[in-house]
Amino acid sequence: MPPSFAALGVPAHVCDALARRGIDEPFEIQAATIADALAGRDVCGRAPTGSGKTLAFGIPLVAGVGKGEPHKPRGLVLAPTRELADQISTELKSFAGDVRIGIVYGGVGYGPQVKSMRNGVDILVACPGRLEDLIERRDVDLRYVDKVVLDEADRMADMGFMPAVKRLLDQTADNRQTVLFSATLDGAIAKLTRDYQNDPVRHEVGEETPDITAAEHVFWNVDRTERLEVTVEAVNAVWPAVIFCRTRHGSDRLAKQLGRHGIKAAAIHGGRSQNQRTRALKDFSTNKVHALVATDVAARGIHVDGVASVIHYDPPEDHKTYVHRSGRTARAGESGVVVSMIQPDQVKDAKKMQRQVDLQEPFTDPNAAALRDLSNAPARDLTPRSPEEDRDAERQGTQRRGGGGRGKGGRGQDGKGRNRNSRPNDRSGGASKGRKRNSSAKSGSGKPKAKSGAKSNNGGTKSQGGAKRPNRKARRAHLQPGANQN
Repeated sequence: MPPSFAALGVPAHVCDALARRGIDEPFEIQAATIADALAGRDVCGRAPTGSGKTLAFGIPLVAGVGKGEPHKPRGLVLAPTRELADQISTELKSFAGDVRIGIVYGGVGYGPQVKSMRNGVDILVACPGRLEDLIERRDVDLRYVDKVVLDEADRMADMGFMPAVKRLLDQTADNRQTVLFSATLDGAIAKLTRDYQNDPVRHEVGEETPDITAAEHVFWNVDRTERLEVTVEAVNAVWPAVIFCRTRHGSDRLAKQLGRHGIKAAAIHGGRSQNQRTRALKDFSTNKVHALVATDVAARGIHVDGVASVIHYDPPEDHKTYVHRSGRTARAGESGVVVSMIQPDQVKDAKKMQRQVDLQEPFTDPNAAALRDLSNAPARDLTPRSPEEDRDAERQGTQRRGGGGRGKGGRGQDGKGRNRNSRPNDRSGGASKGRKRNSSAKSGSGKPKAKSGAKSNNGGTKSQGGAKRPNRKARRAHLQPGANQN
């Protein structure tokens, strides 16, 4: 049993704030790093997204940061995306007490951020690009920053931010404490550690390569002209869904097309304003929209629990992108399905990618009924809700983000202080519009009816509701000999 937060040296007022949210027991990465960070040591941590890193670096930062003056913060957290920066800021404020938290990122006006810097903050959460702009405008001075956190450093490197990160670190105090978290610690991250950390203590938690085996993966043979229809059926069978497109224009077009088929969808990409992206994520997390249609760059800011399916509408650029995209589902102990739409001229590349990620799934015809059987997500139809239902769902979504539930391992956190078990109200009646394919969605029901060839009662196991659910072998029966394979 891990030590309590109090036993790790966390101040009482922070423990009390966490306890009010139902967070009583630290996650593995928190138990490993908090004591060292509280002691002032540089920390180099490897941990996957969703493992509780925000509390791991946030608690020591809040507990030890000094008082900032106007334009001169004392603590700095660098994050690669606007969405992640916003999530970090919200999490820190939940237990910060009198510690002032500021946030700066691009895509929004300068006014409120400049005013915040003028008033003074103790901890500044920032994306590198906007922070450099504010420094150039003389709105921020980093010379007094003696506590720095680099969150998801590998993603900052992937997105080309590493030169800016180094320039920013060079402007902070020489005697600073530097805490770095990353999913990988080699290459550019290893060099950053050598150059900018002082004898760091190293802690590693979880697998270095994200585990995508918790999800069910299917590869469907689909002609280009059929992709929209098949996507409608797939989302109707298993949602909330994140759908990946190659381009911004393609994302916008698909979101509009899905809307015409009765599926509420929101596009999220670099061409959308920050307010649009924030609203899309909020609506998605409270189930106001059934699907997010995203490009790969924007998807780096998507950290939402309860994603039931990921759909590769356009193929990923490489196997690493496949892993990253697919990792949006089957998180925090939940189930999920990953659907790849493979056009005839993409089969060779898809098989190569399968070998690289150690998957051996057959290529089959689309079958939304079987997809439903592969998912443990609750069946929910796509009927629009009333304004009252929307408000109820939003309130429940806020409660979920506030923590207090019991998820995997019996703890109430999901890495962002949210309760994984609070779900918005299910909707009743109605289904998507599109032509039915393989009995994918029957009118008036959110759960497709399986055909006789995809039985769901063979060797089943009971779900939380007591209904008999098929075991993994039975759920994948449609993929065994007899299925159409390339």
